Amino acid sequence: MSFKKKMLLLGGGHAEIPLIQAAQSLGWYVITTGNDRKGLGHPYADKNVFVNYSDKDAMLELAKNEGVQAVCSGCNDFALLSTVYVCEKLGLPGHDSYATSLEIHHKDKYRALATRLGIPTPRALVVRSVADFEAATAQLTFPIIVKPVDLTGGKGIHRAATADEARVAYKDACSRTRQDHIVVEEFVQGSNHGFSAMLVKGKVAFAFSDNEQYYINKYMVSGANSPSTSSDKTLAMLREYSERIAQELHLVDGILHIQYIERADGTPVIIEICRRPPGDLYIKFVKYATSIDYPKFIVMAETGEDISGIADMPTQGFWLRHCIMADCQSGERTASGDICEGIVRDVTFASEIQGNIVEKFLWYKPGEIITDKLTYKAGIVFFKFDTLAEMQDKTARMPDLARIIAE
Repeated sequence: MSFKKKMLLLGGGHAEIPLIQAAQSLGWYVITTGNDRKGLGHPYADKNVFVNYSDKDAMLELAKNEGVQAVCSGCNDFALLSTVYVCEKLGLPGHDSYATSLEIHHKDKYRALATRLGIPTPRALVVRSVADFEAATAQLTFPIIVKPVDLTGGKGIHRAATADEARVAYKDACSRTRQDHIVVEEFVQGSNHGFSAMLVKGKVAFAFSDNEQYYINKYMVSGANSPSTSSDKTLAMLREYSERIAQELHLVDGILHIQYIERADGTPVIIEICRRPPGDLYIKFVKYATSIDYPKFIVMAETGEDISGIADMPTQGFWLRHCIMADCQSGERTASGDICEGIVRDVTFASEIQGNIVEKFLWYKPGEIITDKLTYKAGIVFFKFDTLAEMQDKTARMPDLARIIAE
């Protein structure tokens, strides 16, 4: 079968599967890329070319060699920045400029933007040296958050209650970042949420909100349920903030995804923001909850197609997307020298949630070794509940209801 349109999609993990399928349904021949040859999304694509997608010049060369008509970002900030770089160089549609993308995706630049626009954001200071760090911790009120400016998924992020804890966190953040600086900011107390919007001509044409759950890793989302507990007033503020950012930066049509902490007074404090799809099948979660084909609209926007047909649709029913994560530790070392935090035997689901399961996407293999329980996932499951009370109750107990059996 011949295809008229060829797309390069930066990524090929499980998170990219809905994007690959959406693109193919729109008639695209999809080429996935990345370093991970075992990525679960690659088999779904029409072609795989294994190159480091964080190398933007390598991506530019790949796009030229393949003669693609569009480039789409996977669910990673490095993928997004390489995508916009390539599209800017080749004159391809669907993306902001590289400079504009840095304003959003690098935490220090976004904090400065938010401050300039009067959008609630944690008080933050940029740190480029040990002297900067000591000065910053002297100015900020503990507890503080120490984080790289360029990483997502909770990588290198630490909460520190004392100066000594902060120094340990500083060393770890510096060892992980690819930049020459990090951010130190004051901790914001409140509930954690996501807000995912589609912009059309600088306005929010569609928005979805959720309540985030965190398990062992307090800086990596392990689940999200919807409808959100945030008030209409809070969500209206997020729409206004999104449009303020869109108009200031002249953002192109497409996704704007936000993570925020809602204070007790209802004020949403934006802690993360991006213009690429969130990971762990979040966009499929939105599709389940609203019946809006979110992956398809994202691909349409990133390929320069008209998305003005999207419209708000509230969550229909009560939904949960849950990542199956580990809670085990043996402390033994593997042959390669890694700490073994468990050997996976099975994943089990309590009888009381069997009827709530809409889809299971499990990729664990019995016998595999968990070397980092803070990041290990055995799969993702989508649940639907009959009532709000049932959703809240079972979500709170989900780590016990859906469990990894390990030893």
